[in-house]
Amino acid sequence: MRILHLSDTHGCHHQLRNLPEADVAVHSGDFTMNGSQEEAIDFMNWFCDLPYDHKIFICGNHDECLYGANVEGLDSNVHYLCNSGVEIDGVTFYGVPMFMRDCISEKQSFNYRQIPSNTNVLVTHTPPFGILDFDDSINYGSEELLSIVSAINPRLHLFGHIHRQHGIIKRAQTIFSNGAILSANYSIYHTPNVLNLSLSKI
Repeated sequence: MRILHLSDTHGCHHQLRNLPEADVAVHSGDFTMNGSQEEAIDFMNWFCDLPYDHKIFICGNHDECLYGANVEGLDSNVHYLCNSGVEIDGVTFYGVPMFMRDCISEKQSFNYRQIPSNTNVLVTHTPPFGILDFDDSINYGSEELLSIVSAINPRLHLFGHIHRQHGIIKRAQTIFSNGAILSANYSIYHTPNVLNLSLSKI
């Protein structure tokens, strides 16, 4: 399975052209800039039209308009994950959003604890602590998330949030991908990450 990973497009999705071929496209949040419903609808229309067999997206901290929303009307091959999962061709995807209302309460900790142990591809907006999360002399990732990822060992962990840390790194059994498309000052478009997942090794 070939996976295209995007994140942190912040309303600039229409500028992305000639995207790489893949079986599944995943957007790990911050598809809006101001968190408006109009931005979210525009993104979802664009995302539904992408020529991939399956498409998955979650919300980031900018996408507050979808907090508590019941997202309906998506194409059958487009999956909005909000503390939920989907299985595609034998691969289990699970997504945890980053809503600030949850982050300032105990709810985000609860959400992390609900990640199934059989998750093959974990999609979050938040990075795990110490992995592609460093900016301005601070590691912005979640220590709690790192602990859970270390325990369940997903094959892939896809996230964004820290624009300066776009890239891919492998630690132990897990490949980590920070898919932030826009640079820290929103002026440069990074090349989307593409990852290959071998079903025979799951």
